[in-house]
Amino acid sequence: MDSICVFDWRYGSEEMRNIFRADSMVKRYIAVEKAILYGLAKAGIAPEKCYEVIDKCASQISAEEIYAKERELGHDIASLAYLLGEKCGECGRYVHLGATSYDIVDTAWALAFQEALNIVLKRLRKVIEVLIEMSLKYAETLMVGRTHGQHALPITFGFKLANYVYEFVRSYERFCECRKRVVKGKMSGAVGTMAAWGDKGLDIEKYSLEVLRLEPHVISTQVVSRDGFAELVSNLAILASQLDRFALEVRELSRPEIGEVYEAVKRVGSSTMPHKRNPVTAERISGLAKVLRAFVVTSLENIPLMHERDLTNSSSERILLPHAFLIIDQMLMDMEKLLSILYIDEEAMKKNLELMKGVIMSEAVMVKMVEKGVPRHEAHKKMQNLVMTMDSGESFLDRLIRDEEISKLFTREELEQILNYKSYLGSYKKIIERTISYAREVLSKC
Repeated sequence: MDSICVFDWRYGSEEMRNIFRADSMVKRYIAVEKAILYGLAKAGIAPEKCYEVIDKCASQISAEEIYAKERELGHDIASLAYLLGEKCGECGRYVHLGATSYDIVDTAWALAFQEALNIVLKRLRKVIEVLIEMSLKYAETLMVGRTHGQHALPITFGFKLANYVYEFVRSYERFCECRKRVVKGKMSGAVGTMAAWGDKGLDIEKYSLEVLRLEPHVISTQVVSRDGFAELVSNLAILASQLDRFALEVRELSRPEIGEVYEAVKRVGSSTMPHKRNPVTAERISGLAKVLRAFVVTSLENIPLMHERDLTNSSSERILLPHAFLIIDQMLMDMEKLLSILYIDEEAMKKNLELMKGVIMSEAVMVKMVEKGVPRHEAHKKMQNLVMTMDSGESFLDRLIRDEEISKLFTREELEQILNYKSYLGSYKKIIERTISYAREVLSKC
């Protein structure tokens, strides 16, 4: 492995790598040049036979040849146009006629985005479907809900997972919507006016993009507006942060003093401490999320370009766009793996739920006190005082019973019922069902 880029061998799937490899991008450049020539032929500017001619002569050109030519000319698309012009005989005179380099590049990006988003959506759908199954499976599994890292109220593990279902489905929606704005072609010439094509510009655009099965951008300068690219990268970063949130939850809950979930897989946890069971899959998700979030700044910086364009976006996008997709690809693969190896320790959840000896049900008692006529603020103050004056080892039930005011309001049996965790889960079932229904509706539409 002599590559300096870890994405060549460590991160991302071959499927995603293949989309952004040099030879793949060159094939797209050639496909766009061919489509333009088809448009020129349909508009009566180039002979119709030239579309078939370019199909044959283009097959003789390799990525290596183009980039060798680029070292001479200093321009990759010009190098392609020169080579096509030289190899396509009399039809070579029409190659790239009226087009600008970013008619080729931006349309090729659109084709690459289309393929890459299909992979992202496929992987994300699988993650969502697994989480739906898990949410239903653990819908009744009691655990403590935590806020500020402290025990708050009882929830179920299925309810916790349903929250992630909702988040990931929203990202799924974002990609479906974003795809409509970024998977579009651009055929508009040097500054976007189609000047070289006279009054036939819209026809050439129409015919060219029909070949590529793309809709056109309504208007552009020399380049497509970069707000769409920034939206795409931002959406990838949002998904990365959602995956990071789940990974962080796994990392926190797998701490030995909590131990409610952990990565159940045999591997070396530490080079020096044999006992270690590190959440390395979750940690890699969190680590890669940092990089993808940082890419958002670059994508936003690419929106402001001078006048009808400058070249400041080009170099950064060659790094930014392929790597953004490779990062999210790896993160989604890691998420699939994480869900498959995640061990859920329901006994640990029960044990942790009892750590506070019923104190987490203080709100439930407060609500019942209000129902008995006690003002809410007085009930809140009372509960806070009782919690703070519990004896060591005393349960909250015992503290409630030995309080004179509480004993007048409730019998022991009533307090036991109030302190029953299962009685204070609210509308959790309906909320889980509503979330899954929403998720399935979204997945069915896109």
